[in-house]
Amino acid sequence: MINHPQKRYEGFLKTPYLWQNDTVFGLNQFELDSRPSKFDILIEDNLRLGKYIERLVSFELQQQKKISILAENVQIQKDKLTLGELDCLLLKDEQPIHLEIIYKFYLYDDTGGNTEIEHFIGPNRKDSLIEKLNKLKEKQLPLIYSDSCKPYLDKLGLRASSMSQQVYFKAQLFVPFSNTEIQLRTLNNDCIVGFYINQKDLENFTQCKFYIPVKKDWLITPHKNIKWLNFNKFKTVTKNYFEQHYSTLFWIKFKSGTLKKVFLVWW
Repeated sequence: MINHPQKRYEGFLKTPYLWQNDTVFGLNQFELDSRPSKFDILIEDNLRLGKYIERLVSFELQQQKKISILAENVQIQKDKLTLGELDCLLLKDEQPIHLEIIYKFYLYDDTGGNTEIEHFIGPNRKDSLIEKLNKLKEKQLPLIYSDSCKPYLDKLGLRASSMSQQVYFKAQLFVPFSNTEIQLRTLNNDCIVGFYINQKDLENFTQCKFYIPVKKDWLITPHKNIKWLNFNKFKTVTKNYFEQHYSTLFWIKFKSGTLKKVFLVWW
């Protein structure tokens, strides 16, 4: 497998914020206007995607002249029990900020929930956007005000009461193949990067070519310089995904040459 840290970083930077300002749950979005730069730090390829993303964000923050990172991945413990982790503590224009970092892939399914936010679920239906937002609001962000957190802040000369709490929340969203014209009202429409299909929908794409990237390459913007699978080969390869109840992201190349990101779901 070829490691593509530069392409991953560029794809990550292009991913839009899931919303602007504080329009969702009053959670304030931390926004940067970053331009791609040479990604010249060593990053372990065996990190799980969430931790890999944190390293990309860390590098992005280091490129900003008005930002200085005070601490990252701060484990808050009480009686040897880990209560949680603060993703990043930083100064931006001398303002101390507690930043939580999230990068997600969500699919729009209007069979569950009543609101736009409730309609977005994880590819394997094991998690949802509403669950993540509630966890941020009720558990992750309040952690900084806990008694157990105070000694960590004291070491850095910080007080929780004077800190701003913000989220760095980027996402790739996918809409149903049967309804690709969905317009979002609360979340950022620019986050919609493709659609999703199930096993029955596959027959609509017999003339296309396919590529299944490794999970960290889900960040990458599709390009043509890879080995494409024809329909029959792709169909054979994906049998295993259906049997294991695992949804995967793939790239599709249409006869017109158009490239798209698509999720193949088992459900």
